[in-house]
Amino acid sequence: MASFFHTIIFEPLYNGLVFLIHITPFADVGIAVIIFTCIVKLLLFPLSKKAVKTQMAMKAIEPETEKIKNQFKNNREELARQTMALYKKHQVNPFSSFAVILIQIPIILGLYYVFFKGGLPTINTDWLYSFVAAPDKVNMIFLGLLDISKKSIFLALLAGVSQFFQAKLAMPPIKPRGAEPDFKADLARSMGLQMRYIFPIVVVFIAYSISGAIALYWTTSNIFAIGQELIIRRQLKTGQQKL
Repeated sequence: MASFFHTIIFEPLYNGLVFLIHITPFADVGIAVIIFTCIVKLLLFPLSKKAVKTQMAMKAIEPETEKIKNQFKNNREELARQTMALYKKHQVNPFSSFAVILIQIPIILGLYYVFFKGGLPTINTDWLYSFVAAPDKVNMIFLGLLDISKKSIFLALLAGVSQFFQAKLAMPPIKPRGAEPDFKADLARSMGLQMRYIFPIVVVFIAYSISGAIALYWTTSNIFAIGQELIIRRQLKTGQQKL
């Protein structure tokens, strides 16, 4: 398993970063991390677009979903069946948003090993592909201001704040608790609150615990995701208006 992780995840990430450091002005690792993050987000663009499209579709069919919930609130099996039929009818996959998150987990783990377990700033040439040249120097001082090889509370807080706004934009509004007990609705509400308010705090803790480089990756990823989502939403709305 360790060999698989090293070969499939760690080495491509490591070589990609080393290559970017080599071509980046002043061999600034921070700039290389930002470029690397943007490349990753662009590669994930099809999945991100699908996730945003799903969110908009689910919002559009929300009245039908509520109607089904009220109609079959005492029959859970039929409620689940009718809900899935509705999703199928509108070609909605409620789990598509998780794909983007799941794919990024090994990337973050890989970066953790790159910056925390060795590999940078000292280049290990044994891990480099034959076509990747080792840079003459590696500059860990991002823009001459922040040492991203160390912990950075500033970048960690920035990661948490950007995560909050990214979640706020991506997630549907949290509905108030209804008068009647509803386990699924309460669970969804609880998860929504946790993702919006608790997860950013967790991000701050993780980003600060590892290194400034991870915090920079997380911040860049969130900011890119916010811009990406706004663009995708505008494109989809424009397409719907034309129809």
